[in-house]
Amino acid sequence: MDECRALNDLEGDEARAALTRCCGSARWVDRMLHERPFQSRAHLFEAASRHWNALDVADWDEAFSHHPRIGEPSAASRSTAAWAANEQAGAARSADDVRAAIAEGNRAYEAKFGRIYLVCATGKTGEELLAILRARLDNDAETELRVAVGEQEKITRLRLEKLLSP
Repeated sequence: MDECRALNDLEGDEARAALTRCCGSARWVDRMLHERPFQSRAHLFEAASRHWNALDVADWDEAFSHHPRIGEPSAASRSTAAWAANEQAGAARSADDVRAAIAEGNRAYEAKFGRIYLVCATGKTGEELLAILRARLDNDAETELRVAVGEQEKITRLRLEKLLSP
């Protein structure tokens, strides 16, 4: 329980804000708040995954909408801007032509799927992010939704780890 103390000890609005920084689905945040106190990191991560995967498409889309487009970290909310900038550092360091191709791919993705292109960008270069984007444009809508759900789950886990870090 000590390893989750910082999260367990937060009061209502602070706890809600901290969890919302990790995942923008209000229903997921509510379920996580009801799950507290977390007995261990394993309990926290298991609960996060269980509650995330029990949500519906509207909840997932709500969470996705809290992310900036790849290559546009300035669009992030103030509470997650630093995390998003760090997560997308590879895209930010890319050559102009790669950033332009990502922006074009973002538009094509949104036109096809009706939602933001979401990928766990941590540790990936702009070229890698562009290749992933282009490959995912070939998915059908159902397959792509499942991929995006998995990517959000990865992002949430990384952000929960950040919450627990001193």
